[in-house]
Amino acid sequence: MTTAIYASVLPFETRVAVREDDRLVELHVEREKERSIVGNLYKGRVSRVLPGMQAAFVDVGLERDAFLYVDDVGEALEEEDVDLQEVRAQTPIQDLLRPGQEILVQITRELGPSKGPRASSHITLPGRFLVFIPGSSHVGVSRRITDQKERERLRALLGELPKPGGVIVRTAGEGRSLADFEQDLAFLQATWEHIRQRWDTTAAPALLYSELDLLLRVARDVARDNVREFWVDDPGAFRRVVEFFQRVQPELVSTVKLYTRTTPMFFAFGLEEEISKALSPWVDLPSGGSLVIEQTEALVVIDVNTGRYAKGQDLEETVFHINLEAAREIPRQLRLRNLGGIVVVDFIDMEDPEHRNALLEAFRKELARDRARTLLGPVGPFGLVQLTRKRTSASLWKTLTTPCPFCQGLGRIKSPETVALDIYRLVLDRAQELGARVFAVRAHPEVVKLLKGDLAPLLQTLEQGYGLRVELAPGSDPHPAHFELIPKA
Repeated sequence: MTTAIYASVLPFETRVAVREDDRLVELHVEREKERSIVGNLYKGRVSRVLPGMQAAFVDVGLERDAFLYVDDVGEALEEEDVDLQEVRAQTPIQDLLRPGQEILVQITRELGPSKGPRASSHITLPGRFLVFIPGSSHVGVSRRITDQKERERLRALLGELPKPGGVIVRTAGEGRSLADFEQDLAFLQATWEHIRQRWDTTAAPALLYSELDLLLRVARDVARDNVREFWVDDPGAFRRVVEFFQRVQPELVSTVKLYTRTTPMFFAFGLEEEISKALSPWVDLPSGGSLVIEQTEALVVIDVNTGRYAKGQDLEETVFHINLEAAREIPRQLRLRNLGGIVVVDFIDMEDPEHRNALLEAFRKELARDRARTLLGPVGPFGLVQLTRKRTSASLWKTLTTPCPFCQGLGRIKSPETVALDIYRLVLDRAQELGARVFAVRAHPEVVKLLKGDLAPLLQTLEQGYGLRVELAPGSDPHPAHFELIPKA
């Protein structure tokens, strides 16, 4: 598998696209006013302790307090799929924290405009090849490194490192040397010492350490030995990436290329069209089938359809083929759209147990390529497949769009027929209440056209059956469902 990275840097926005084997699999967007705070370390002050929830709210200087569970440790290691085996014994939150107490916390999730961020008191500092865990003695290797000999080699190398804290070998550490780990650990130790010094000299609440910006996070977490090219369209950003690789992985410096053409880079590489498709709920599959992806606050639902696929004579084989295509495409869409939380997939029903098992195995294999942690469940009693995907930031959909001013996020608005009937009923109600006999109605042109055309009998009924007259006129409000009803006499 080869990877290509494209970073487009503007004064107020940075976009980074990642292609694997020429297929767009990730798109990261960071805007200056909406920069991610995940990974940031704060000197906070406990504002409230909630024994009933075994949680606390911590003032970290943001608009909303951070939420901290008593057992909220190890969150930042989920990306590397590592289980911490040394978790402190359960102690009631009221015995650990008190209002006004100062505490060092790290943001692990951004939960949206209506909720505060999620925080952890278990601090982790990710480097290029290692995760450093201050105050811990844990030593481990990412479970994504599956070769047993390599795991043993890495554990032996970790045994040669100084032990100022816990360390975990990240996935990118596979195949690296002792010198690589020593350099990475020295940098992380220096970073931690700087944070400790700031703790001693800074009043709470305050930001002590800010995670790398998007450009360098991708350089650190995504760029591996399989990177074919790393395009950057801004000279200053280009130099930052080169300097970063010179410090942490010099062999990748040659992959960094400065884009200088006048055509915007994302247009030149065909990325803008792919991004537009990623905002659509419909996804075409190669053989003519399709996916429908619906995002809600509670969960993500993905439906698999046969579409126009018509190859073969056997229905079971046809369904199996389309489901396999969906199993390969859905993980890509989850990564590309940055969908997290609970995901429910409605594959097309299959009778053959071997086909169902093969489908789940193919699905699991594709999900394993995701850097975000995913947990796949069995097929449910109604044929649905459920999984969870770690969510740390807003989805692409929420990042690039805003709720529709007409439907307020519902996705649907009243039809012109419904609005016309609403007008009919409201005229009758207001006539009874106010005693008026003539009403001026200003509505959307489509509604006016309908009331003068196919639904004109409604106005005739008002006039002939109730003695009421309605004067229609197009309104100035662009909302298709809004209208104004004014009694005249």
